Amino acid sequence: MSTEYKLPYVLREPCEDNGHMYEAEVPILPGCRAWGETADEALESLESVAAAFIEIYEEEGRPLPDAIVKAGEFLVAV
Repeated sequence: MSTEYKLPYVLREPCEDNGHMYEAEVPILPGCRAWGETADEALESLESVAAAFIEIYEEEGRPLPDAIVKAGEFLVAV
């Protein structure tokens, strides 16, 4: 069973500093960044990078940053 995480991200518009590409980043995962020609492409790449980042941390037995929130939901009957 896989674990889902809620990860905040930042999406930057293309500019000279990021090679005129969209840049997406998960600030709570140091170095977790991806680029793309479109915003969707950058975010799709970021999802893969973030998953690999978390898998490597888990494989190495390293604790994930405290700011990571496990995703979940619950039902409320009224």
